[in-house]
Amino acid sequence: MKFQTTSFVIMLLLLVTACKDGKETKQPVLTVTEAKSMTARDILSNPDYLAISYGGYRGTSRDQQPSMSQIKDDMKILAAMNVKVLRTYNMQLPMATNVVKAIDELKKEEPGFEMYVMLGAWIDCKNAWTGMEPNHSIESEKNAAEMDRAIFLAQRYPDIIKVIAVGNEAMVKWAATYYVQPAVILKWVNHLQGLKKEGALSKDLWITSSDNFASWGGGEDIYHTPELNKLIKAVDYISMHTYPMHDTHYNPVFWGNSPEEKELTKEQKVEKSIERSVSYAMDQYNRVYEYMKSIGVDKPIHIGETGWATYSSGLYGNNGSQATDEYKSGRYYKLMREWTRKNNISCFYFEAFDEQWKDASNPQGSENHFGLFTINGKAKYGLWNLVDDNAFEGLTRNGKPISKTYDGNKEQLLKAVKLPPVKSNFKGYE
Repeated sequence: MKFQTTSFVIMLLLLVTACKDGKETKQPVLTVTEAKSMTARDILSNPDYLAISYGGYRGTSRDQQPSMSQIKDDMKILAAMNVKVLRTYNMQLPMATNVVKAIDELKKEEPGFEMYVMLGAWIDCKNAWTGMEPNHSIESEKNAAEMDRAIFLAQRYPDIIKVIAVGNEAMVKWAATYYVQPAVILKWVNHLQGLKKEGALSKDLWITSSDNFASWGGGEDIYHTPELNKLIKAVDYISMHTYPMHDTHYNPVFWGNSPEEKELTKEQKVEKSIERSVSYAMDQYNRVYEYMKSIGVDKPIHIGETGWATYSSGLYGNNGSQATDEYKSGRYYKLMREWTRKNNISCFYFEAFDEQWKDASNPQGSENHFGLFTINGKAKYGLWNLVDDNAFEGLTRNGKPISKTYDGNKEQLLKAVKLPPVKSNFKGYE
């Protein structure tokens, strides 16, 4: 889509007050020409361009699509957080297209509005989600249409769409319902790279796949295949996922508190556990980096997903690893942002808003509670400082102004916090 050239956009950089992790900083407003020239390389290496995963669904089913007005409200809230790049997941439904259209309209309505998209194209194996036996070596016949939709949108909005991600956790073996072999992802990555060479897609568009750290070589040897190595060489960067919260149950080597920490305060004990969780995520990042270097490749690695649910009735809640609550989630968010910004790593934090369709039959399931905001726009603990700084003044979600959970009462919030179990070098947890 071509840019409109008008007198008000051909100007020097204007300075506006923006919020950067709770601190006021001066951020430049880009002219239209400058925004068009921004590439994925510029955006994903910029610590001031915060990234986030976005789904704007309010209902218990994705049949209930948010309106354009609702999506615009969300975009304004994210912009107030200094988020400038967001990630979508599939093209089968109207959501991703409407997000891009909403951003396009906001750029016209509000000169200087800046937001970019990492566009996801969903990839399945044959017989995925059908009740029949999945064939993980053959791809779904629906994948081609999915890719065509992503290509069309990227061609139409090159000023907004800066990355296409082929698949979401599409290679990891525990995605037993739908995963594919790396050769399938490689096929489509090569297709997109070919379109770039032909001039059918912008040469500055980056192509990746967004997957679990193990799928990128950071885990078991079963993933270390010639096809994966070819894929790593074919993508423009690696988009890896890391979820310490899940591993407080599945691999809790870092979780809990040591007996020698018993004299610490409750907050100090939680802090130690969250610090170890961030170190665990760093280790997974480093393992992907080491594998990439071992095959002679050196390219950027960014975090396509990480997050920490604020509630779980199951494995991660009070009857399980006791990992999920707003305080732990808020501390993980802050520490992950600090580490990734310091190291120029983009972190598409999962996710912006709670979505209740993900586990509609179990409202208390963890998948419904990964948002930094509740469905009705209450800022959870990790964002309380932005509410204090009036970052969301005048903004609403579902017609309600942005306010704090727990009415901002930290003492009440801490009452809901359970201490992680006590670690034992021999028995796991006592």
